Formats: sequence, structure tokens, C-alpha cells
Amino acid sequence: MAASTNPVTTHALTRRGAITLAAAATTAALAGPAYADDGQHGHHDLPDTVALPDGLQPEGITSGPGTTFYVGSVSDGRIVTGDLLEVGTTVLLPAAAGRSLRGLFHDRHTGLVWAVGSLGADAHVWAVDDTSGAVVADVLIPGGGFLNDLVITERAVWVTDSAVDRLTRIALNRRGLPRGTAPTFLTLGGAWPATAPGAFGANGIRELSDDSLLINNSTAGGLWRVNRRTGEAREIVVRGGPRPVSGDGLVLRGDTLFDVRGSGGNDVSVFRLRRRNGRWVATAQGTLTDATLDVPSTATFAKGSLWAVNARFGVASPDTAPYWVTRLPTD
Repeated sequence: MAASTNPVTTHALTRRGAITLAAAATTAALAGPAYADDGQHGHHDLPDTVALPDGLQPEGITSGPGTTFYVGSVSDGRIVTGDLLEVGTTVLLPAAAGRSLRGLFHDRHTGLVWAVGSLGADAHVWAVDDTSGAVVADVLIPGGGFLNDLVITERAVWVTDSAVDRLTRIALNRRGLPRGTAPTFLTLGGAWPATAPGAFGANGIRELSDDSLLINNSTAGGLWRVNRRTGEAREIVVRGGPRPVSGDGLVLRGDTLFDVRGSGGNDVSVFRLRRRNGRWVATAQGTLTDATLDVPSTATFAKGSLWAVNARFGVASPDTAPYWVTRLPTD
């Protein structure tokens, strides 16, 4: 979709209308056992891995409702969808020349899959109907460097920019749809370490229970609480284990935080968050890992497990390489 002179382009939302998914792209199963019964989820057998289309070059993953999942492509900007308990995917949002997608977030209240990324040299945020694939909103982000991840709060979409030390805010109306106003920006201040040219700063983002925002830093490391009114950032103290050093996507489930590649390897760092005397403390709970992880980038939570998408950055022949999602049991 070409950039428009208006910073926000919105389209009529046809929620739960006729399903007009693009042509299906059925994927082959990965080598090895496809399913394993962990004995903890009733009659459901959960797969160890979920195959994605060859050459997809995935980065972001989100899920809901139920076991429906969505994965975006950094190479051609498409979004594929499927069921974590079934084989095969279909295309929700077709590929587009010059479009690259990174973080995804599914809003169960509106049925929108939000995606951040770029179209050519321009930074964009898109909202896509999770049934029809219709683009409901296309927001151009002036001065955007490398939009990376996002979270939906009650009245806004908040987006990290790994190349610019600021957060982008897109206002939402009471129905959870874009208000059509230009995005605003919150400069990261306080103790936030300035991001050098060519380095990656803010990456994953989630909302804390005190209405502040939680982000990680891929170069300087650490977990950071950001006041969303002032932009002041304070590093959260980590106890009982190593401080995360190179985190990517974040998943917050209750008071448990999952930091993808928080240790810099093929694993997910796990923390228990507590607020004490007005400050947040993260207690390390160990790591989740699996032999099938290959540079995981982001993850989503469903069916008592964490599902991490393997970006496989640096793999030979990425245009034809196989890609998949790895299930990591959390109990």
C-alpha cells in the first residue's frame, strides 16, 4: 500500500463479514514427531512445532481467539494465519512490494491484527481485520526509524522504535479503532541509555498494571519501566539471576514476563514481576529452551504454552529456507 499524504488512512471495518481470505498456502510438516501428549491439557495433543511457509522470513507472532495465530513476514509484508493445533496456514494479508512487517498484536476486543514495520523507507502501522484481511487503518509515522513492536492499551497503540529513542502513540476511540488523528511521540528520558547510530535500542513492549509501560533494550540490555506521561525510564532491578542483555519480543502473562532471547541465545528468559515500595522488581525464574529454537524473535501465549516464532536470522538461502513455531511448555 503506497504511503499517503494524510498520516492516517482508515477504511470501513466489516467485522465478521464474509470470509475472503486469499489463496491458501498449505505448509509441509517439519521433520520429526509432529505431536506430543504432555498429559496436562485434557484431550488436546499439542504440537512440538508448527510449520510455516518456506521462505516466509517471519518476525512477529500473535494469537487469538483460541488457538488461532498470525505471523508476519519481514521480507514481503504478508500475514499468514492458522491454528496451532492443525497443519497448514492461509494468507490473511497478501504480500506487497517494499512492505516489511515486524511486531504483531491481536486485539480481541476489535478483532484487529495490528502490525508495525515499513513500506519502502517510510515507517507504518497497520490494522488488519482478523477475518477478512481488510486493511482497516494505515498510519504513516513521520521520522520513524525501525518500528519494532507494539502493545494495545485501553485508548492507544504504543510502538517502539529501535533506531529512535521515542515511543509512538496512536490514539484509539471508545470502540478501539483509530481516531484518525496524527500519531504523537514520547521521548524516552530519565536513565534510558541513548541509542547509537546503527544500534538497536527499544524493542519489546508491554503494559504494566500501574499503567506504565515495560520495554527492553536490545543493545544496552535490561528491563525498563516507562512513565507514559513523562517518558521517564527507570531500569527494573533483576534479582536471583542474570540481567537480560539482548531481549527481543516480550510476553506478559499475569505477573510472569517472558523475554525472548533475553540471554542472547536460543532461549526465553522468564521473570516474576513484583511492585515493591513504588518500584518494580523482576525475579529471575530461569529460561525456556528447546532444540528446535533457531533465533526466536517473538512469542505468544496459548493453551498453557509459549509459542516462539523462529526468525532464523543468518540462515542460508532465507528465500527458500523452512520456518516454524516452537512450543515451549510453561508448567
